[in-house]
Amino acid sequence: MKEEGRNWIEFASEDLKIADLALHERVYNQACFHSQQCVEKALKGLIAFRGRIHPQTHKLADIFSILFEKTFDDLKNDILLLDRFYIPTRYPDALPGNLPQGLPTEIDAQEALRVAKIVLERAKKAMGI
Repeated sequence: MKEEGRNWIEFASEDLKIADLALHERVYNQACFHSQQCVEKALKGLIAFRGRIHPQTHKLADIFSILFEKTFDDLKNDILLLDRFYIPTRYPDALPGNLPQGLPTEIDAQEALRVAKIVLERAKKAMGI
């Protein structure tokens, strides 16, 4: 399970790189989406690393609920807020009504990326990577 956890972290790292590139290119919806994906994969990686089976969901609230790690308690609200980006940033017909202000802004993307960087670093540290 430790190797599976490391594989999830590798994929999370790639999502973080893409989120950073998207922010730089001012493609804020993709920066937010890939930040959410980074967090999702980092948390699933830590769950796998601990020898548990992660839930088959993209919903961070569900993943966070089985994590049993105090490492992220101070970020819980920030992590759960990233859930708002999963569907609306992927599908153009999902936009109306899902994000009250429409597409994510630069500030949304910067905040999403900030949270993703912290979560990934903490997950890696907890795994000794």
